[in-house]
Amino acid sequence: MKILGLIPARYASTRFPGKPLVDIGGKSMIQRVYEQAKKCTALADVFVATDDDRIFTHVEAFGGKVVITSSEHPSGTDRCAEVARLHPEYDVVINIQGDEPFIDPEQITKVAGCFNEPGTQLATLIKQIHHTDELYNFATPKVIINTNSEAIYFSRSPIPHVRGQEPQHWLYHNTYYKHIGIYGYKSDVLQQITQLPVSSLEKAESLEQLRWVENGYRIKVAVTEMESHAVDIPADLEKLKY
Repeated sequence: MKILGLIPARYASTRFPGKPLVDIGGKSMIQRVYEQAKKCTALADVFVATDDDRIFTHVEAFGGKVVITSSEHPSGTDRCAEVARLHPEYDVVINIQGDEPFIDPEQITKVAGCFNEPGTQLATLIKQIHHTDELYNFATPKVIINTNSEAIYFSRSPIPHVRGQEPQHWLYHNTYYKHIGIYGYKSDVLQQITQLPVSSLEKAESLEQLRWVENGYRIKVAVTEMESHAVDIPADLEKLKY
């Protein structure tokens, strides 16, 4: 099985324009993500996928592999699908977030490992929630899984509801998981899901993975205890340790 790691990166961002090129301890964010991904031995190769000449030139300058994609893609998944069509030799594509400069290669390996099971169509990471403030943070998607370690539903709300218990005590009565936004796709499935129309659940929660669930695709999950540290706004840079 041949696995390709893709790092979607766009320059335009309402909350943080030029984020992939921001300097973090002497290296750009995109370089740090690329170098971490390259450490993952499960990947046959790693490409940055961008629609911006500045990012393209920068990645080439530090010796990375990069491809130019359309500027019309609504999501990183669509950008990955375009690259995958050009590289049919890969069986699996892993979408690595371009705003996590210190992603641990082991997290990528866990997602890749889901495809050792022949029936896996899609895969992602989850992490157990241990603090009430995180459970009630609407910016953090939560996920329910079944006994086959597949995602049943994702929500920005705390799910499931624990009937008869005060919300501040829910963590004592149920195991809750949050979603870590790294995705793996079988190459043919990636092409299929990017042809699906936006679904009602996706619109309601603003979570693209619900489109896949709503259309009957199975998302295998792997559990990690490693925390992810995404940079969404400039202030997040101050929280990084390097």
